[in-house]
Amino acid sequence: MTQSVVVQVGQCGNQIGCRFWDLALREHAHVNKKGLYDEALSSFFQNVDSRKRDGGACSVGGRIQYLKARAVLVDMEEGVVNEILQGPLREVFDSTQLLTDVSGSGNNWAAGHMTYGSVYREQIVDKLRKAAEHCDCLQSFFLIHSMGGGTGSGLGTRVLSLLEEEFPDVCRIVTAIYPSAEDDVITSPYNSVLAMRELTEHADCVLPVENQSLVDIVDKINHMSHGGKPGSAIKRDSTIISGQGGLSGTERPFDAMNNIVANLLLNITSSARFEGSLNMDLNEIAMNLVPFPRLHYLVPSLTPLYTLADVSVPSRRLDQMFSDAFSKDHQLIRADPKHSLYLACALMVRGNVQVSDLRRNIERLKPSLPFVSWNQEGWKTGMCSVPPVGHSHSLLALANSTCVKPTFMELRDRFTKLYRKKAHLHHYLHVDGMEQSIFSEAISSLCSLIEEYHHLDASKSRLVPDAPRLSIAR
Repeated sequence: MTQSVVVQVGQCGNQIGCRFWDLALREHAHVNKKGLYDEALSSFFQNVDSRKRDGGACSVGGRIQYLKARAVLVDMEEGVVNEILQGPLREVFDSTQLLTDVSGSGNNWAAGHMTYGSVYREQIVDKLRKAAEHCDCLQSFFLIHSMGGGTGSGLGTRVLSLLEEEFPDVCRIVTAIYPSAEDDVITSPYNSVLAMRELTEHADCVLPVENQSLVDIVDKINHMSHGGKPGSAIKRDSTIISGQGGLSGTERPFDAMNNIVANLLLNITSSARFEGSLNMDLNEIAMNLVPFPRLHYLVPSLTPLYTLADVSVPSRRLDQMFSDAFSKDHQLIRADPKHSLYLACALMVRGNVQVSDLRRNIERLKPSLPFVSWNQEGWKTGMCSVPPVGHSHSLLALANSTCVKPTFMELRDRFTKLYRKKAHLHHYLHVDGMEQSIFSEAISSLCSLIEEYHHLDASKSRLVPDAPRLSIAR
């Protein structure tokens, strides 16, 4: 069995990470009734026996002693990490996994990337190495951070480059939270574009998540919960925003939004943790979905968002679940999947779903989802027999498609409005090691990425069925 390490950076990264660990424990408690440390638990948790002199890890198959998360927590402010250490998850972490400062990065990518990245480089590398040493077969690093703040975007992407340096053969999957246009951080367009260049160059896969999409999904579920039609009441613990049954008690602001991202991470790793008829390794995601190294932004969508409480109301058909995965309402970025070109797509199914259901729905959806001519069969599928808590089945779709282009174009426009006036630029240029050329290179990298997606979109009009293969000139 393989293991993964979660690296959570900044306020947003640590808040999402906190929700992930809570919901992961809830999910394993739901499945693991015997209290044994099994292979599924070992993928994200160590089993530590404090009675051993070295506090050593216990092997798979024994009783659960103390579960410790395979995680590294980094923040340049103490607030969120201290909350975690004083909360119900405090036993899951210890001080060797934590790195904090008190002053913060002041919403400045340069402060996070250059200043703190240099000051704490050795300590970060040391904690990453220790986390890796506790794994028998380390398969991937999951990095969680925001794009709009200083620590998340700056130090988060510095950690990403350190992961590439230290563990070049271990898959790096980044969950990046993009700010909305109404973000209260004035400099978030700078931070996001500077971070984008690092993600494009150093990540294997990026799962982009927009704050506004999370808000929209939470609002939709709350509307259904309070204003639904008679007979369509929602089963409370089944919503994708629910933390019910976890260790945390009262929900705090943003918990509902963070639970959506936590569920994304639970679903993407489900096949690596539990049995299934079509298991999908995490390194297979990049291998099958990323045909070009820079175009590794995979748009996630989750379905169902909830299940109905009234058992007399038939559950939504499986076919509807597959259709929903390609609708705007279920995507974690605001984009139109129907009018874009697909390079590849993964469908990760959980619960009581048959292979025949999967194949039937792929055939049904194919005509409405244009794929590049050279990868018409670009579907990767995974099936896990264990459904999420509160559901009979679920689906995570990861689409490598051109629908991310408008999000990146909007970000470029917001950056350009500030940069044209050189507004707030001096805050960055005062940081040691930061030069204006880094801004130019970052926006050039983003423009180049947008252009690559644009060329693919332009080829869509030339798609013809059964296009002839290239012949070699004689």
